[in-house]
Amino acid sequence: MAELKRTPVFAVYKEYGGKTIDFGGWELPVQFSSIKEEHMAVRTKAGLFDVSHMGEIEVKGPDSLIYLQKMMTNDISKLQNGGAQYTAMCYENGGTVDDLLVYKIGNDHYLLVVNAANIEKDYKWLESHVKEDVTLLNLSEKMAQLALQGPLAEQILQKLVKNIDVSKIGVFKFQQEVDVEGIKSLISRTGYTGEDGFEIYCDKEAAVTLWRRILEVGSDDGVIPCGLGARDTLRFEAALALYGQELSADISPLEAGIGFAVKLNKEEDFIGKEALIKQKETGLKRKLVGIEMIDRGIPRHGYPVYFGNECIGEVTTGTQSPTLKKNIGLALINLANAEVGQEISVEIRGKRLKAKVVATPFYKKKK
Repeated sequence: MAELKRTPVFAVYKEYGGKTIDFGGWELPVQFSSIKEEHMAVRTKAGLFDVSHMGEIEVKGPDSLIYLQKMMTNDISKLQNGGAQYTAMCYENGGTVDDLLVYKIGNDHYLLVVNAANIEKDYKWLESHVKEDVTLLNLSEKMAQLALQGPLAEQILQKLVKNIDVSKIGVFKFQQEVDVEGIKSLISRTGYTGEDGFEIYCDKEAAVTLWRRILEVGSDDGVIPCGLGARDTLRFEAALALYGQELSADISPLEAGIGFAVKLNKEEDFIGKEALIKQKETGLKRKLVGIEMIDRGIPRHGYPVYFGNECIGEVTTGTQSPTLKKNIGLALINLANAEVGQEISVEIRGKRLKAKVVATPFYKKKK
């Protein structure tokens, strides 16, 4: 059996009460205190996540933009220096290679942030289409990434940052060379929780120091360490897709509801464009929807969804929402049954239990 990979912060997980699990070949904390406590801390105050398992791939060279336009579904030409963009990469048939972030460091210089389980696959895919005037470099082993999320994230981070006003970093923007307690970092403001928040990228050697300092300095504001469990319930309430559940080689970005990141009208052709145009023209056969249980029961990943006696799809993610106190899920189902209000049923432990289609996101942050 392959040995599980570990992030630089792994060394101090136990010190903070971390309980680890195997997550896509990584030994990562599922929780430190409890999933509910961590979830509510991010919704009301702040939580700190170690997301150093995420991958970072540098793209440089005169043809970088042309190359990325071919590889990505979104329009990379719209990115300004210091801007970040959410996008997908597709196979020729429209299935999803990965969903990711593209950071524009400068002209002819970009940083891709990819899902941990897909680092090697993504790198090989990118490499197999690389042009002469483009250089790829996998920086994943060298970089660490911490995510500070929640309504108090900005004021906590400002206590550690001396050389800039972090409130000036806009949403989907980033700043390089930020001095975080003497640690040179790249700070972005994207997030994966439905709340305000920042990602701090630094050298892996500095990760533990940074982790400790954020928790020390933010303790009066209620910041606590958070694991994958809360990360999943938070992103799920905000209806943010997770690769391997809402997105896969068999699920296109259009089916998964991230059509906003697919620019079919951009001038350049991208891999999968023809298949996605066809999908749109002939009409989608299935759609990702929100569901809410009427009967008692929790929908889980992979549970079949029915309309009458017809199986119309399956649950991609489901749980009892810590914020809403309801049993809810995301499900990929036939378009014909996807209208809000439609009554359906979910098979849970051999019984078909009543549910209904509801609007997403389930949760929106307070302004």
